Amino acid sequence: MHHYTDGGLPNIWLANGYEIKHTPYGDAVSIQDLDGLVKAICGALIRKSAKLTGAEFRYIRQAMLMSQATLGQALGRTDQAVAIWEKKDCVPKAADLVLRVLYAAHMDGNERVKSLVKAMNAIDRTIHIVMRETPRGWEPTETEEDPLALA
Repeated sequence: MHHYTDGGLPNIWLANGYEIKHTPYGDAVSIQDLDGLVKAICGALIRKSAKLTGAEFRYIRQAMLMSQATLGQALGRTDQAVAIWEKKDCVPKAADLVLRVLYAAHMDGNERVKSLVKAMNAIDRTIHIVMRETPRGWEPTETEEDPLALA
């Protein structure tokens, strides 16, 4: 059995699906299907009957590649509020429920929810709007790259 602590969860153990490799720097663990493991852990967390701990809440949020600021904005709270929930194990019931539903719909392949999560994650990035004149008039294009670097 391997105690899986990489995600900050103290209660996850792997019965198989991993390999211990001995290196000159000590033992290293290789997970055979890390993406599958993360999805399985998140699936177990959203189905558990008890409320999410701060670490579990953070694990699911990070699995969706959401920052504290992005999730906070979606919930009408600040990034600092989300940080406190995660650090002090005081996740409000509504935030717990919203995160579970959001993850479940996202992982079930709901394209609307996937698009919503992708759009929310993009909130944290600097987006440049480049306008181009076309025969149909001016049209915007969003890019994360600095337009001056492209010139």
